Amino acid sequence: MTVTQTLAELGIELPEVVPPVAAYIPAVVHGDLVYTSGQLPMVGGKLPATGKVGAEVSADDARGYARQSALNAVAAAAAAVGGVDRLTGVVKVVGFVASTPDFTGQPGVINGASDLLGDVFGEAGRHARSAVAAPVLPLDSPVEVEVVFSFDR
Repeated sequence: MTVTQTLAELGIELPEVVPPVAAYIPAVVHGDLVYTSGQLPMVGGKLPATGKVGAEVSADDARGYARQSALNAVAAAAAAVGGVDRLTGVVKVVGFVASTPDFTGQPGVINGASDLLGDVFGEAGRHARSAVAAPVLPLDSPVEVEVVFSFDR
């Protein structure tokens, strides 16, 4: 089954690539890998929420935002290689969670990204990962996710 077919089966529509908010590009190809820039959970050009996980944002909501960030990363990588079906797997995920000092559930939040990638890529979606707390993220986003994909040259 192709990635396009899997997305359709899951009822997921690939979003438009989120335009950069600073001096970078959404994804870079190097060899047979695609590195995405950090992706925020933008939907329709806007953040669905701002603030810290453990204060203004719940862990459950943040998990959904991590999922959206990963979906935005898939879109950026697909655009960089000429189509989502050229992506063959996920190598590494780095997730940042803007959280209060006492919040320790960063891995659970970033599971939103990991679960989405597993659903879309199956076994090829299993990946190495880091989940890191941050005092603040760009635009006061609660989460940011970057992904390294493999692709078929």
